[in-house]
Amino acid sequence: MSMHQGRERLVVVGGDAAGMSAASQARRRKGPEELEIVAFERGHFTSFSACGIPYWVGGAVPERDDLIARTPEEHRARDIDLRLRTEVTELDVAGRRVRARDVDSGAASWVSYDKLVIATGALPVRPELPGADAPGVHGVQTLGDGQALIDTLARAKGRRAVVVGAGYIGVEMAEALIDRGFEVTVVNRGEQPMSTLDPDMGRLVHRAMEGLGITMVNGTEVTKILTGADGRVRAVATRHAEYPADVVVLGIGVRPETALARAAGLPLGAHGGLLTDLAMRVRGHENIWAGGDCVEVLNLVSGQEQYVPLGTHANKHGQVIGTNAGGGYATFPGVVGTAVSKVCDLEIARTGLREKDARRVGLEFEAVTIESTSRAGYYPGASPMTVKMLAERRTGRLLGVQIVGREGAAKRVDIAAVALTARLTVEQMTALDLGYAPPFSPVWDPVLVAARKAARQVHGS
Repeated sequence: MSMHQGRERLVVVGGDAAGMSAASQARRRKGPEELEIVAFERGHFTSFSACGIPYWVGGAVPERDDLIARTPEEHRARDIDLRLRTEVTELDVAGRRVRARDVDSGAASWVSYDKLVIATGALPVRPELPGADAPGVHGVQTLGDGQALIDTLARAKGRRAVVVGAGYIGVEMAEALIDRGFEVTVVNRGEQPMSTLDPDMGRLVHRAMEGLGITMVNGTEVTKILTGADGRVRAVATRHAEYPADVVVLGIGVRPETALARAAGLPLGAHGGLLTDLAMRVRGHENIWAGGDCVEVLNLVSGQEQYVPLGTHANKHGQVIGTNAGGGYATFPGVVGTAVSKVCDLEIARTGLREKDARRVGLEFEAVTIESTSRAGYYPGASPMTVKMLAERRTGRLLGVQIVGREGAAKRVDIAAVALTARLTVEQMTALDLGYAPPFSPVWDPVLVAARKAARQVHGS
C-alpha cells in the first residue's frame, strides 16, 4: 500500500521526450486523485525536439519555440507537478526515493516514490581536448546550446567553421553552417563520413559533400583546439595540419547518461545504457521503468542489444512506460535500426545491419548495389539513387538496406524497415505491390531492383 493516503506517486527523472510522454500517458490513464506525478528536469525546457536544432541554426526553422512540443505550463495544466532547473543527484532504490537539488539555490531534499521512471537521456561525447571549452566551441544538444551557437554565428568576425565528427549531427550541422554562409570543413575520424553506412556508401556522401563546397578531412583525429589572444577559438589542429576556425561545432555523438543508475546498482548493457524488459521495466525491478536515450534496445535483425538514441524511440518508450505505470499493458518489441538524414539536397538513409554488423553477429550474406532513379527516367526531375542491400546467404532474409540519392531517397528506406520487421526474404520483396506512377518512381522501384538482384545472387550462391 502506498504512503500517500491511497494515492500513488510516480516520479519521473528527465523532462524531455521519453519522460514527459510517460507522464502524459500515465495521466491519461489515471486522474490526479489516484496518481500524483512529479517530474524533475534539470534544464529550462521540456518536450523539445533536439533533432530540430540543426534546422533552427541553419534558418529553416525560424523560432526556437517552434521546437517545443509541449511547454511546462501545458504539462502543469494536466496536473503534472513539473519542477524545472531541478537535478536528481541520487536514486535510493531500497528506500524508494530520489534526492533532488534545485540547480539555482542548491537546496536539496528527498522525494519518495511508488513508481519511478528514469529518462535521463544522453550526454554529448566531449573529447578530452585542450581548448574544447574555449568560447566559440559548441555542442548542439539542448535548446540552450542551439541559442549559444546562433549567437556566436551572428557575432563571428570571420566565416570559417569547422565541424568535428561526420555522423548525423555533423553532416546536418555542416548543412546548417553552409546555409548561414560559412565556409565549412568537416574533420572526421572515420575513413568516410556517416559511419552508420558501409564505407562504399559513405564514399558517395563524401563526394556529394565536396560537391556542395564542404571540405572533408577523413581518417583524422583532432588533437587540440587553438585559441587566439582574446581566448576565443582560432583553429582546430590535427597531427598533420591546422584548420582556421571562427566557430567550431562538436558533432561527435552521444552516450547514455546513466551515472545515477550505475551508482544505484541498476543493470547496464555493453554500451552503458540501462537494460529493460519488453514492458520497459528496468530488469529485476518491478516499480522502475526506463526509456529514451539512456536505455539499450533490442535490434530485431541481429537479436542483440544496441544503443540507438533517437526521438522516435524515446516517444514510443514513453507511451509504453506511461501505459504500464498507469495500470495498463504495452510493450516495445525493439528496433530495426532505421535512420535518415540529409546534407542540402543529398538524402542518406539506412536500416537493418551494415556488413560489419552482420559479420559481428555471425550472419553470412550477399551484398548487392544498384543504381536507379527517383522517378521514371523520362519524367522531369528524375535523379540518380544508389541502393545497397544485404540478404542472408541461403535463406535470402533481408538484413539491411542503405540508400544515398537526391529527392525521394530517404523515405524509400521505410519499405525496407517494414520488410525487416516482417522478416521478409528478398524474393518476397520482389513481389511487393508498391505505388507506381512515372512522377513517383520507375516501373521497378529502386528498392525492388535491389531485391531482384539480391534474390538472384542468393540463389546463385
